[in-house]
Amino acid sequence: MANRKLVAGNWKMHGTADSIAEIVRIAAAVPAGVDVALCLPATLIERAARAVPGFAIGGQDVHGEAKGAFTGDLAAHQLHDAGARLVIVGHSERRDGHRESDGQVRAKAISAMAAALDVILCVGESLAEREAGRAVATVSAQLDASLPPAAPDAVAYEPIWAIGTGRIPSLEDIGEMHSALRGRLVALYGEAGVAVRLLYGGSVKPSNAAEIFGVADVDGALVGGASLTAADFLPIVVAAADS
Repeated sequence: MANRKLVAGNWKMHGTADSIAEIVRIAAAVPAGVDVALCLPATLIERAARAVPGFAIGGQDVHGEAKGAFTGDLAAHQLHDAGARLVIVGHSERRDGHRESDGQVRAKAISAMAAALDVILCVGESLAEREAGRAVATVSAQLDASLPPAAPDAVAYEPIWAIGTGRIPSLEDIGEMHSALRGRLVALYGEAGVAVRLLYGGSVKPSNAAEIFGVADVDGALVGGASLTAADFLPIVVAAADS
């Protein structure tokens, strides 16, 4: 049986109090048969969780330790306390811009899961790695080194060169990568690896969502800029529900 699809929005460094109304519009129009979440800036998590009870609100990062002298960071239990139900770990913008290692990503996933947060663990290759024919090997190794001992809720494949550029891999390339990731998950977790949802991320938009969701082993999407408004995000959600 196919996994229930998940469409998660990543608002990155966007959104203020005025954005709560847009979150309410999105939450009110989610169709049956698909899971939807919005991973928001930390400043909006508690307000959004109060505004749309029952709708999945998440964070975009978490620290690998449960507490300590880590100025500016947030612990998993603090995100949970604010109303978050999930968190993204290992996004390429964190791995690259903040030099996060696979080991740090793994620690973050473990910490989040210990605090009852679902985890979306991100992996992806650079354009140079793709053009050199090392995409599958690179991402598979990244996955192996980043995964926690227990299976996360979702793994998001986000080719770094496709994020925010409008470019995406071919459907065949997406299928090849998702098949390889599924194989690694099953090898590591057994039957639990089948239930891990594999999301595609990187310039997902209403015009290409349906064909992406039609690829084998694509269990949803991690959506960036197109998740900021109901007008752009909901057609992607509907495409997932219909797939």
